[in-house]
Amino acid sequence: MAQQRSSPRGTGATRNPSELHVVRADFDDSTIVVYQAYAPAIAEPALRAGRFVAPFSFRRMTWIKPSLPWLLHRSNWGTKPGQERVLAVRITRRGWERALAAAELTTGDPQRTAAAEVHVQWDPERSLRGAALNHYSIQVGLGRETIRAFAEEWIVSLTDLTPQIRRAAELVRTGRTEQARRLLPDERRYPLPVELTARLCRV
Repeated sequence: MAQQRSSPRGTGATRNPSELHVVRADFDDSTIVVYQAYAPAIAEPALRAGRFVAPFSFRRMTWIKPSLPWLLHRSNWGTKPGQERVLAVRITRRGWERALAAAELTTGDPQRTAAAEVHVQWDPERSLRGAALNHYSIQVGLGRETIRAFAEEWIVSLTDLTPQIRRAAELVRTGRTEQARRLLPDERRYPLPVELTARLCRV
């Protein structure tokens, strides 16, 4: 099921679409980091194994997000039930782009979206205080077949960010947002292949 969408704040009709839909991420030459939040019962076995294992579900769509601020907003800084552990999942860029190549926009043709193995959705990016920003953040939903590849082939490492997220949350709560930002990974524009940009970087 697609996650609930809303519109970004302050997006005027003349805004360049290429500025609105940009993948921002922590990445290097061969890998990219995506984020997920899970209950300890799922996170702890995954961290021990270095990949997702039972009771992680391989039977329903799982959503990965390269934007940590968006995940923190979605999980209320890892405090929502079932989302208490925030994981940084480093995967291969080859796997990431393979997923995007198989994706359909959730705002596109309903029949094509329903049949697609991977879904792409754009939601307003969030500040550390939770305010909607004037550009979008990508969310990628992986179907059953792709989840297997994600869990068994693409993952390079899993890192538990929960302790530093707790510290950052306290800094934000007490008005020290810039200090909190320094605890979090830098995210920059990801060089998406031209053909994927043309097909997916729109609503």
